[in-house]
Amino acid sequence: MDRSQQIVRVSVIGIAANVALAAFKAAVGLLAGSIAVVLDAVNNLSDAFSSVVTIIGTKLANRPPDRKHPYGHGRIEYVSSVAIAIIVLLAGVASFRESVDAILHPEKADYTLVTVIVVAAAVLVKLILGRFVKKSGEKLRSESLVASGTDAFFDAIVSATTLVGAVVTMLFRISIDGWLGALISILIVKAGAEILMESLSDIVGQRIEGDLTRSLRNKINSTEGVLGTYDLILHRYGPEKFIGSVHVEVADNLTAREIHRLTRKISEEVYREFGIIMTVGIYASNSEDPDAAALKQDVERIAAAHPEVLGIHGFYTEPGTNRVSFDLLMDFGQDTKAVYEAVCEEVSAAHPGYIFDIVLDSDFSD
Repeated sequence: MDRSQQIVRVSVIGIAANVALAAFKAAVGLLAGSIAVVLDAVNNLSDAFSSVVTIIGTKLANRPPDRKHPYGHGRIEYVSSVAIAIIVLLAGVASFRESVDAILHPEKADYTLVTVIVVAAAVLVKLILGRFVKKSGEKLRSESLVASGTDAFFDAIVSATTLVGAVVTMLFRISIDGWLGALISILIVKAGAEILMESLSDIVGQRIEGDLTRSLRNKINSTEGVLGTYDLILHRYGPEKFIGSVHVEVADNLTAREIHRLTRKISEEVYREFGIIMTVGIYASNSEDPDAAALKQDVERIAAAHPEVLGIHGFYTEPGTNRVSFDLLMDFGQDTKAVYEAVCEEVSAAHPGYIFDIVLDSDFSD
């Protein structure tokens, strides 16, 4: 069973469980006259619809690449996560309106021991369902499933709050359903907003997790002939599809044939182990030039004097000339232009006999 089939299977289980829970809660809430229990049932229906959206999104995202979409359709899963977040937000807003009405026009709720037992059972089922769906989502790298599982787990806490309201009504004959319903609604809206922001962040393009980039760097650096790994950039086109590029530093006395063999080896091994399509570029390193090594050390000292600079790489002095090139790596959120110009001026002033080609670079990955 492939990934998409597993996601669909987990979603179908979620739909069945949520529909059953919604039916139970709606019946209990109507019989007891509890707005909080009824709203909890409506929330279960929204969860079931979220699972339907997950299935549709997974099916569309699994379509193969075409001429118009050469990178595939994997990012549709992020769109489905946005849709789920909107569903959760709308459910929260609607339930808040109903709760406010219940506060302004309260109706006496009639809870029984059976009501409490049913709601308690629903809490237990929702906890199990939420854990199952979230764990499945993490295993399958499905953000839609993780969102649904998180929402389901959160709903269990919400249902537990409803249970507290039922116990308070039974013991003290005080109805707090409307207030509990309002609290539930606020929490639902909060959860929806968090899911929405995370999904939008994926669509915009966020930094890839450090474990993956560190593993990639270690793998590439372990390749014979590689002196350093820089400019690692990864683009995510769905939960399981990455396309990236990287620069590796090599000795400047390698032949074109040796460089070709090296870059092909890196690309093939990265794809075989990580499933990432990787383009490999080259930085030459002065292999037999002590003057170049001394110059690099001094340039590193000048750059390090600026806290906004993370480092330099790709340093190379062209043999037989006075031309030097390197990349200046800057941290985000800094006045990069001012720092760049300052470093250029200081380096040129310290070594007036050289022409420096300095490229401003960004910290795209850990």
